[in-house]
Amino acid sequence: MRSVRALGVALLALGWAVAPAAADSPSASPSDDDAAAPTEAGTSFRTATEFDPGQTATANGSAGDYLYWSFPADAGRRPTVRATVKLPDTHAAETWQIDVYDGLRRRQACQYGSQTRTAPADAASVELACTMRTVRAWSEPWADDPLPGTYYVRLTAVGLPTSDLGLPVSTEVRVDVKEIGGAAAVDGALAEPLVPGAAVTSEKDQEDSAVLSSIEPEDGWASGWWSDRWVWTAVGGALAALAGVGGYALTRGSGRPSRP
Repeated sequence: MRSVRALGVALLALGWAVAPAAADSPSASPSDDDAAAPTEAGTSFRTATEFDPGQTATANGSAGDYLYWSFPADAGRRPTVRATVKLPDTHAAETWQIDVYDGLRRRQACQYGSQTRTAPADAASVELACTMRTVRAWSEPWADDPLPGTYYVRLTAVGLPTSDLGLPVSTEVRVDVKEIGGAAAVDGALAEPLVPGAAVTSEKDQEDSAVLSSIEPEDGWASGWWSDRWVWTAVGGALAALAGVGGYALTRGSGRPSRP
């Protein structure tokens, strides 16, 4: 009985020790400060405007324009892209669509969300959403899995009536990232993130110049190497060891001859 009681106390102590460790696993915490968020959008992949997850990027444009933004996504994260298009007071029925592409400009499928929606005539706004698949640390070359790197958001109207071409619109785009943890861990990693894009920077009194994109997560690439998978692997090993000790103690106690 004493061995069983000691085993129970050890398991309880182990549970208290694991709880804070799992809670301290890194996660993407979106910033509430949108002071540095961009207020314009690019017109192509090459000129896509960079912004960070947690920021709300805004831009004014015209119906019929292609608007582009880009953001970073690391392994073990599941991004959700949301867009709001504020329409003019008078307009016909319009269908808007949001698409997400990876660093190789491969269109990524949405797990769920209203990726395409039609705004009825004279509607004030239309809201779109796309929740991507979880970004993987590694994948087969032939697969189309999302990998760490730059992701592009393209917002545009499809099948737009001729009467609405050029009408002014204002847009808001936001990306929220959820940390999936060890459930998305794989045995492998990319040597480098997929960041082949270029960003256009503009300095005062100088012409625009194209440079390699410097976009990356706040805590750097491959920040998701640690996950609760490590914690639960250690817990499983510790529980197996304690179970072995407890079983040995019980077996040894039951095998002793009784005293006369």
